[in-house]
Amino acid sequence: MKNVKKSFNIFKILAFICFLFFNFNGEAQVNWTNDGDSYYKLEKNQLLTYTLPNHDTKTVITKEQLTPADTSEPLNVAHFSFSSDQQKVLLFTNTKKVWRLNTKGDYWVFNFKTNTLRQIGKSLPPSSLMFAKFSPDGNTIAYVSNNNIYAEEDASGNIKPLTTNGTVSLINGTFDWAYEEEFACRDGFRWSPDSKSIAYWQIDASDIKKFYMINNTDSIYSQLVPLEYPKVGETPSACKVGVVTISDAKTTWMDVPGDVSQNYLVRMEFIPSTNNLLIQQLNRKQNQSKLYIAEALKGTTNSIYEESDEAWVDLFQLGNSYAIDYTNNFNFLNENKSILWASEKDGWRHLYQVSLEGKPE
Repeated sequence: MKNVKKSFNIFKILAFICFLFFNFNGEAQVNWTNDGDSYYKLEKNQLLTYTLPNHDTKTVITKEQLTPADTSEPLNVAHFSFSSDQQKVLLFTNTKKVWRLNTKGDYWVFNFKTNTLRQIGKSLPPSSLMFAKFSPDGNTIAYVSNNNIYAEEDASGNIKPLTTNGTVSLINGTFDWAYEEEFACRDGFRWSPDSKSIAYWQIDASDIKKFYMINNTDSIYSQLVPLEYPKVGETPSACKVGVVTISDAKTTWMDVPGDVSQNYLVRMEFIPSTNNLLIQQLNRKQNQSKLYIAEALKGTTNSIYEESDEAWVDLFQLGNSYAIDYTNNFNFLNENKSILWASEKDGWRHLYQVSLEGKPE
């Protein structure tokens, strides 16, 4: 029934409830241990574990361990994430807002084996790092700063720029306002499973005219705030996906069919245990969706699935899209040979298993 599309569906309602719960009830972040018997939680500037079933508590990083050598106060940690072996933890602090959420800040690494705390990206501007994450092997940390992507060796601290052409309007590894508004896209890069390369979005907003907002709240005199904003009928930002190798910082661009300014690339992710990318493309009207498999090292693409609708193709999103670490990822099934897919193509929302090998859904 097409009129179903004109009302809030249950997924959007639940997402909104999650937003209210997590943002207004002050619920703390929880990360489970690899064995599934305990979970990590930040409390009073300390990192604790709670072990089930009795919720036995243990302090794994103390206030003293979270206090940098040149200060007397521990870090005020807004978010934390682990290496795959959970022997290192990334700590996000000193955050600043980008559009809706505080996705820009400073990052520190605590190493459980060496009991050391160090800041990453120290030579870059303060509070400029975004979306820092460990490579799958845990040896390298990648992040975005000033619309460029960097890789930092954890052992040596050596920082290597993987892109150097980033500007206010040429955006590597993150997104412009329109992508965040329409698709909740913020984190714009993904590590390859072998830790040798990074796939990333590049947004070219150089042809987008500026819309000027007026800031009447920060001072007694109003200020103009320029924003690259495509008005109705104007051409939106161009978007493409590239894969940069860590060793030589060279990018291979994925040959996704279609005009880069008239289509959106709303999802992109490495298929686990492969060097292939799965990419979802929406046309500008958002009533046609296509899935492509791209060979990351060559850039060649192959269309594997297509869906269209007279109204629009709704973007299937799981999780809380307002979470700091939210990424609009695919949900892989059947030993990564298929994905979970939601569709309203028969007038109702149903879940399907879509094959990545050309088999029937």
